[in-house]
Amino acid sequence: MRAAGAGRRWTLGTIAAVGLAIAAAAVGLSAQGAPPPELLKVRLGGDMTQTRVVVDLQKPVSGKLLSDGAADRLVVIGLPDVSVGLDMEGTGQGLVQSWSVERKGGQARLKIALLRDAVVARRFLLPPGDGVKTYRYVIDLQGRGPAPPMSQVAAAAPMAPTRIKAPAPATRKVIVIDAGHGGKDPGAAGDRSREKDINLAAARALKVRLERSGRYRVVLTRSDDTFVPLEQRVAIARRAQADLFISLHADSGPETAQGASVYTLSEKGERRVGQVLRRDDQLFNINYGSPTVGQILLDLTQRSTKNRSAGFAELMLDHISTCAPLLRRSHRDGSLVVLLAPDVPAVLLEMGFITNDADERRLIDPAGRRRMMDAVGDSIDAWFAARPMAG
Repeated sequence: MRAAGAGRRWTLGTIAAVGLAIAAAAVGLSAQGAPPPELLKVRLGGDMTQTRVVVDLQKPVSGKLLSDGAADRLVVIGLPDVSVGLDMEGTGQGLVQSWSVERKGGQARLKIALLRDAVVARRFLLPPGDGVKTYRYVIDLQGRGPAPPMSQVAAAAPMAPTRIKAPAPATRKVIVIDAGHGGKDPGAAGDRSREKDINLAAARALKVRLERSGRYRVVLTRSDDTFVPLEQRVAIARRAQADLFISLHADSGPETAQGASVYTLSEKGERRVGQVLRRDDQLFNINYGSPTVGQILLDLTQRSTKNRSAGFAELMLDHISTCAPLLRRSHRDGSLVVLLAPDVPAVLLEMGFITNDADERRLIDPAGRRRMMDAVGDSIDAWFAARPMAG
């Protein structure tokens, strides 16, 4: 009896062990067989007039508009052969009430519920760029007719944390626009133009675009053909307590070089900030107090500013790509003087190559210039819409 019982227990134990092993193997095979998710996240920016939806992907895709939302305010876009780890969803912004992503018939399906009538103005794919390793599938939504009163928007929108909106003058963001070169410094030269003139014309166009919305106070580092030292341009931004600093330039190079690019501060530039401040504390009017504590605070502020600058640069490139070609490495970094303010997010935009015939024609054409500055203005709107307390 003892031997028979022992054999029976051994048999049952063996069966259980084998069963667990098979189950574990099945789970392991399932995990190994499941492809990693290729749709990473969905981001939104904009307002009740224009809203941009960006889908971050691990691979390129040719999206299909399955429903334009005209009948039911539900835009549906199919992303063929794109895997999704789990179904995703989120609350909206601007024209978008909510969004969701589901797996359907071997593809990812993005559903965008609209707050009001809108059209899909454009869709395009951005390849990975310098500093960005993912593909970005972009959907631009354009509202139909005037935006509804805020009371109607609040009634239609899902419940969200309450944000207190101060009077317009108190909430206006300060944007400093720097027209590169000027006066005795003409910058680069093209066949038909000088860089300093192109930069000033673009700065004026961007000022008009931003002030038209009533959301910004715009400061120009120069409003005419005068020379302003580089350090003084940074000081102007800091005195104005700028929320954003944009320096406008036109690039030069071989005739075949074409496209816009954006510079943000490099690691070498970060070290240069400390050197400049130690050499002349009064340049940026920063009081260290305790040297140790001051350096820690400077490092923290500078790191945050650098990250915000890089984030805005990517957003601006997304918008500019709709109206102008981009360099293959469109997001670059450098230790440029105008990017040195440790507490003001700053970018330097090379609008195109003045030495390239097609770029120069676009840069001197008032309509082409207006389209690019409108795109820059749209990126600024989207930036602060997504970060209402930034600055």
